[in-house]
Amino acid sequence: MDFKRIWLYISRTDLDTERRQCEEEGKDLAPLEDEFARVAALDLEDLAHQPAAQRLLDRTAALPVRPDFPYHEPSDLDGIRAARPAARPHLPPLRLSDAVLRDKVYGAWQGRVSGCLLGKPVEGWRRPRMWGYLRETGRFPLSGYFSLDASEEVRAKYDVRPERCFIETVEYMPEDDDTNYTTTGLALLKQYGPEFTPLDVAQFWLNEIPILRTCTAERVAYRNLCSLLPPPASASFRNPYREWIGAQIRADFWGYAAAGNPEVAAGFAWRDACVSHVKNGIYGEMWAAAMIAAAFVTDDLNLILESGLGEIPARCRLAEAVNRVRQWRQEGLTYDEATERIHATWNEDRAHDWCHTISNAMVVTLGLLWGERNFGLSLTRAVQACFDTDCNGATVGSIVGILHGAASVPAAWTAPFHDTLATGVAGYHRVRLRDLADETVRLIHTVGGTV
Repeated sequence: MDFKRIWLYISRTDLDTERRQCEEEGKDLAPLEDEFARVAALDLEDLAHQPAAQRLLDRTAALPVRPDFPYHEPSDLDGIRAARPAARPHLPPLRLSDAVLRDKVYGAWQGRVSGCLLGKPVEGWRRPRMWGYLRETGRFPLSGYFSLDASEEVRAKYDVRPERCFIETVEYMPEDDDTNYTTTGLALLKQYGPEFTPLDVAQFWLNEIPILRTCTAERVAYRNLCSLLPPPASASFRNPYREWIGAQIRADFWGYAAAGNPEVAAGFAWRDACVSHVKNGIYGEMWAAAMIAAAFVTDDLNLILESGLGEIPARCRLAEAVNRVRQWRQEGLTYDEATERIHATWNEDRAHDWCHTISNAMVVTLGLLWGERNFGLSLTRAVQACFDTDCNGATVGSIVGILHGAASVPAAWTAPFHDTLATGVAGYHRVRLRDLADETVRLIHTVGGTV
């Protein structure tokens, strides 16, 4: 029997990812070029060759960053906080009645589910496939959920499968890693309280999440935890995916729990992210969590974005990329022009580019700024840009869901899932969003912005 599982052993694709990752981190790979070529020529599915690949990853980890590298990208929390912008945004205090707070939290859950459901059927689709299907069915630009309403010929051409959660098949929000991790945050905070540690996160994963329910960086980190490597070593040891989007999709609940306090939200996010990610992989979760927390006290999108940027290093690649998208908006670029620029920077046909934190953070910024606080437009513009569609739709959905509140989220976006979410988290296998909102509000009061 073949027990090999993707992301549990090192593949040629992993070596390509590691090469690109090292180059982006500012490492000089010249001393290892011959070894890369030699190991890449091996049959890495033959597990006898895995030690050679492991040794290569160990050597890339030991390479120093070039002296002329223009970014400052620590992974420890003290280092990150010391590297934040000198001038950080000032937000008003959280002064919401329980009713309004609950409405915003409920809207956040609805928005996250709506955005995830919008992007789920086309996760992994590149632009020619998604845009071609939309155009041939008369639905471009995207304005609602993806539909099966197409001729058999068109459905066959674009390999449209009903089991991918096209809207006609939906009675509730099916299980998805994006919503699993949001629910995991709730369960973790409920179990360990606001003083939870990275070790608590690791322990929760080992107790509650089967390893094959995780992907990329999380699965490698899980493998490392099983080998008795605690955080933060679990994130960096032989992990080519260390700056991919996996941590960013775990951000949302920390923003809910620390409503109105981006610094606390980002601190929670760091404790979670450092189990599986480093540098910009960590920053993505901190940035998203801080933005979500800020949305509870301001509806100014630029202030929300600045609040996220205020919790990560000023001279990091993520901050530079987000600010580049903001500059495009100030320059008057259209949505289509900005989308093209992201695709000119990141090649969606390469897994590393498609799934990286920074490429997808640019898409989140695009959805927010060109969505103009309109709920549906924000979601569709985050998803139509492609890359990691369900992740980006869900993150944008949390923010605009907070801004609108559940009472103002359009029913067309919430009716299909009947207020019901399925997850793989124990105790939450089938749950009402309104109940998740109530639990979240109770936990917000335990946090109290004092951590």
